[in-house]
Parts: sequence; C-alpha cells; structure tokens
Amino acid sequence: MPQNLHQTIALLTNTPAALSTLLHDLPEAWTHRNEGEGTWTVAEVIGHLVHGEQTDWLARAKIILEHGESLPFPAFNRAAHLNAPQKSLDDLLEEFADLRAANLAELRSWDLQPEDLERRGTHPAFGSVTLSQLLATWVTHDMTHLHQISRTLAYQHRDAVGPWSAYLGVLKCSPTDR
Repeated sequence: MPQNLHQTIALLTNTPAALSTLLHDLPEAWTHRNEGEGTWTVAEVIGHLVHGEQTDWLARAKIILEHGESLPFPAFNRAAHLNAPQKSLDDLLEEFADLRAANLAELRSWDLQPEDLERRGTHPAFGSVTLSQLLATWVTHDMTHLHQISRTLAYQHRDAVGPWSAYLGVLKCSPTDR
C-alpha cells in the first residue's frame, strides 16, 4: 500500500486514545506483569513508546530533511526506557499523548510534499531509507506494540480460559513472533 501521509497521521493520532481506552484504571496486577523472562510489562511498553517519541521518529525525520544521507541516524536504544525513573501508567499514558500531539503538530507544520517523502536518510543498520518508509514504520511500530500489549494482557488469562485457548489466536502468538 503506498504511503498516504493523511492516513499515516490519522493512525498516529489515534494511538494514544486507543492505549488510554484499553489501559486507563487497570490495576497494576494487569499492567506490571509480563509474558516471562526477557519480555516487557504493559507499563514498560508505554515507557518505550514515550522514549521513541522523545528521541527517535521526529528526530530521524529531521535528519532526513536537513542532511539527507550525509548524516546517519544515531542508534536507537530500544531498552533505554528500562533505566528511566518509574512513573505510574497513567502518567506514562499522559506523557505519551502529550509528546505524540506535539510531534504530530510539528510534522503537520512541515507541509510535506510527495517529493519530500522520497528523500533519503541513512539508518545505522539498514542503510538508505526514505522518509516515507520511516513514517510507515512509525505507524507499524505503534501497531506492533498495540498487539504486544493485547497479547501481554491476554497472557494473564492463559490458564483461566481452559480449553478455549485452542480458539484464541492472541494466546498462540509468541513474544518472539515478528
């Protein structure tokens, strides 16, 4: 599917509300459990999304627009949020919503044209990438973590559902599924 900037922005706009609707007022017993060793809790996933809003998506878009391929993106530490001070889930959700709103306001202010979406930058692992690919990845990253959160919440009932687990696809997904 070709990149449609308006649809991309619409999906990115909806993520904070979707997360808030799903997670607001859930007890820590749900939001601070993971799927086992090496996996993240729901709260840690939201912390990761906050970190991405602070340091990744818009920063890389700016590099593409200002420097092209001459300045590689800095590496992104996907687990940096695990060392951040602990915050409540509601505080993390609010921070994510505020950062996302500010980032999307800035993105809209750029008045990107189709030719801008084809501009290229240099990813430290993938090499040459387009702004269009970066923006599509931002949306898909959101969807990946919405799926991860749903899977982590469902995991808490994996034993309680009994034989119905055979029909519940979310319980068949593995944390290592890509």
